[in-house]
Amino acid sequence: MSTWVVPGYTESLELGSGASGRVVLAVHADTGVRVAVKYLSESLRTRPGFVHDFRAEARLLGGLQSHYVTGLYEYVESPRGAAIVMELVDGVSLRTLLTRQGPLDPEAALVLLKGSLLGLADAHRIGVVHRDYKPENVLVETDGSSKLVDFGIAVDTGTSAGVAGTPSYMAPEQWTGAPASCAADVYAATATFFECLTGHKPYSGDNIAELALQHVDAPVPVEEVPAAVRELVRRGLAKEPDQRPAQAEAFVTELEAVAGAVYGADWEERGRARLAALVALLALLLPSARSPRSTTDTARTVLGQGPRHDWARSWRPGRPGMLVSAAAVLLGLLLTYGMQHASAGTAERTADALATTTAVPAEAC
Repeated sequence: MSTWVVPGYTESLELGSGASGRVVLAVHADTGVRVAVKYLSESLRTRPGFVHDFRAEARLLGGLQSHYVTGLYEYVESPRGAAIVMELVDGVSLRTLLTRQGPLDPEAALVLLKGSLLGLADAHRIGVVHRDYKPENVLVETDGSSKLVDFGIAVDTGTSAGVAGTPSYMAPEQWTGAPASCAADVYAATATFFECLTGHKPYSGDNIAELALQHVDAPVPVEEVPAAVRELVRRGLAKEPDQRPAQAEAFVTELEAVAGAVYGADWEERGRARLAALVALLALLLPSARSPRSTTDTARTVLGQGPRHDWARSWRPGRPGMLVSAAAVLLGLLLTYGMQHASAGTAERTADALATTTAVPAEAC
């Protein structure tokens, strides 16, 4: 494992690690602000294409202005390593919440779905398909709100990038390598919503082939969810993309109409309070309970000189730093991940780290 540390930051706690890298809690030396730093693993950094993809994720986050997606502060790269410096969210992953607390009641599940769908909607608006929406990539904050993380395999709408995703949440068309679409993200979000309500995934094949057939051909198991939300689940898990809401924003509109009609005008307030109470039961897992707030000697960070969006101009967040999920590292795939990118080129000779937050939005869905 590389021992390289982003200049200007002091690491205090590892939040998670995997084959593709690790996520650590760090402190910005000049300000004392805590951040999450996502390092690309040394093994992937030396393989063609992966640094290119890592840079692409940073550029995407830099161009995505959303309260429902973890914000980018810096992308830092040197001959010794590459890292994405992000907002730290004080919360737990939805996977942790479901594992520790079990299924959610409908109002809490609807609030959870709405918050992360709004993150998807902001991505869809600039033409980005996430492709890996799942409980591991949704963070639930202490106030019951939620954020979407890990755009490691996100692509522009319409991109033909091969078969990629997490099998239990992949839309039928993802299994065939069809061009990326926002409707596939809607399918994955609905599969996650189903799991929130029932405690299990909509399909559970014994192997990849069986799971693929179930996603493509098996009936949608709507009878397992409360009657009030069955139509939402039926629509979101429709086999044909054109039978689902085309974008996350349209799905949010349908969700709000159903929730308001069935659970009343204050459904969202009650659902968020329930989520906040569940997160409070897991308080010892929060970064705010697991690490000190101390700083050490200052190190120099050289920032990129290109134009930036106002919200990404500084590493100082607008509120206390919070958690990036330990499960939300790159490439959470059980299928083959395409490696079609060209080599990132010869490493720069300078020892100074360079950073960028620039991005070029793609065409919307």
